[in-house]
Amino acid sequence: MPRPPLDGLIDDIYHLAGAPPYALLTLPPAPSALLIVNLGAPFRIRGGTDIATAEYADGCVVTMPTRAWEFGYPLRTQSVGVHFKPWGLAPFLPMPAAELCDRPVTVEQVWGRPAVAELRERLAAADGPHEMLTLLEEELMRRLRETAGLGLVRHTSSVIAATSGAVAIGDLNVAAGVSSTHLAQRFEELIGVTPKRLARTYRFAATVFAIDPAEPVDWGDLACAAGYFDQAHFGHEFRAFTGLTPTRYVEVRRRFLREHPGNAIDGWPLPAD
Repeated sequence: MPRPPLDGLIDDIYHLAGAPPYALLTLPPAPSALLIVNLGAPFRIRGGTDIATAEYADGCVVTMPTRAWEFGYPLRTQSVGVHFKPWGLAPFLPMPAAELCDRPVTVEQVWGRPAVAELRERLAAADGPHEMLTLLEEELMRRLRETAGLGLVRHTSSVIAATSGAVAIGDLNVAAGVSSTHLAQRFEELIGVTPKRLARTYRFAATVFAIDPAEPVDWGDLACAAGYFDQAHFGHEFRAFTGLTPTRYVEVRRRFLREHPGNAIDGWPLPAD
């Protein structure tokens, strides 16, 4: 966990190294943004079904996605990364987040080649993971800038998160004292999606994590508890977010549990291979 004020923008900073057990992961839309500084061989990302897979050598920046995407590891990998809260990446971007929606970019495209090359050199020369994380935290502190509208978006997003997306967006406009157009514009600028889309993503994530694949699933009860209009509405949302039907998703989860009992990866992301 980073120190204040980064802790209001970031969920965690992490170090990852070794031989990944899965070559390819499928990740659904989640209320989170991501920055990875790569120190190993290039990894591969496919931002959507209509986008070609691309290699990322220096790392990547991913704003909050709206559809499932694929992440492919090399045989051995090493990186440091940041899991941002949905609004947390905005103070470190030189462009509106909407420009990067469902379009992962390299770290060089965001921070510039000389700065990223220097950062990667310092990280590679660091004395262990703890020093790497400290260096990345210091880089983030140095780059942190004032961002217009961040307080409004952060507060409103926090309300959405606290209710797992079950909040009337119109009520948020009234509580914030701004028009729906203004709020939507700020959200798209700083998060990349509208408040309604953020609420849908929080609701979907909460619903997925409520599924226990080891037990029978009552889809009607699950959909009702999550606030979906009916089971058909839930099924449509599930396919829109993942490309899978709910029953197919549970089949994959159950197969994974059988083949890899006790593995730490249980839920999303899903091994795609």
